[in-house]
Amino acid sequence: MNIAGRIVRPGSIVPGHVTVDGPAILAVEESAADTTDYVVPGFVDLHCHGGGGHTFTTGDPVSAAAAAAFHLAHGTTTVLASLVSSPFDLMRDAVTAFQPLVEDGLIHGVHFEGPYLSAVRCGAQNTDFLRDPDLTELRALVASGIVRAVTIAPELPGAREAISFLHRNGVVAAIGHTDASYEQTLKGVEAGATLGTHLFNGMRPIHHREPGPVIGLLAARQVVCELIADGVHLHDGMLGYLARAAGPDRTALVTDAIDAAGMPDGAYELGGQTVTVAGRVARIATGSIAGSTLTMDAALRRAVGAGIPLTDACLMASTTPARVLGRSDEVGALEAGLRADLVVLSDDLRVKRVMRAGEWI
Repeated sequence: MNIAGRIVRPGSIVPGHVTVDGPAILAVEESAADTTDYVVPGFVDLHCHGGGGHTFTTGDPVSAAAAAAFHLAHGTTTVLASLVSSPFDLMRDAVTAFQPLVEDGLIHGVHFEGPYLSAVRCGAQNTDFLRDPDLTELRALVASGIVRAVTIAPELPGAREAISFLHRNGVVAAIGHTDASYEQTLKGVEAGATLGTHLFNGMRPIHHREPGPVIGLLAARQVVCELIADGVHLHDGMLGYLARAAGPDRTALVTDAIDAAGMPDGAYELGGQTVTVAGRVARIATGSIAGSTLTMDAALRRAVGAGIPLTDACLMASTTPARVLGRSDEVGALEAGLRADLVVLSDDLRVKRVMRAGEWI
């Protein structure tokens, strides 16, 4: 099977076709293409709580499968099911419930955004469930084999030990929802953290005499920083600046989407708290932003609208997050031998078709 269009690869957009054989890409070649469509790699979302009226956060596998299907239709061929701060029992039950979804390829694994977060910078996280990192809990969760990432505030007691444990066990340790100093942030990176959870959001702000976690994460070359490109969490000027300053190999577009993504304004729920969505912005009663209503295709369009070249935006939406997960040899690019995950976009970057593992959805 050949898929023709303007093929988007690192550093270039050329007319050509992607040849798919079974679940894999056989070849990517230049050729005349009688279409203005773009062919881009399937998106990889490192941070997603739900969408289409369905959620990952309750640990319900039926709802989780539906949320993954919603985002797949928007081009996300690899997704982490992100849970918010919750009791250990729910965390344990969720990894058990999601095991079949991982085996079936519906989700890649689980991301725990909490509960090991700063109460000062918790945002929309439920403070009833916040606690210090617990190695006993982490050992039990990681033993499932499907935990891919955990967000931790590095200033908390036991945080460095927890980050080191995750790193040694092949789980991405992310720094986020943190009131850490610059030095505490770098200590977390030293312990093994390689990801910054939605940079700027849920973090101590930058000050010229106390750079804090934002500058600490940007200064660490081994860290990739998540960016929520919805025009709410980050101003487009900041989005474009970060992509230029850190580079597309160190920035990853994420949705941080909740169940309200793709749904009308109204009342929703996140981690036991009521969320009100108005004008596509989700907030809890305190006024804190509560995730987003974003999809990855919309994030890509926003990034391009902010002045980021399409080639770089695709790196940020696919290639870089695939590398964060250690899956560059399987997904995240249009290269021979990789899984045939791709999205056909119109010339205004709207999704026309999505292929996952060689099959059109």
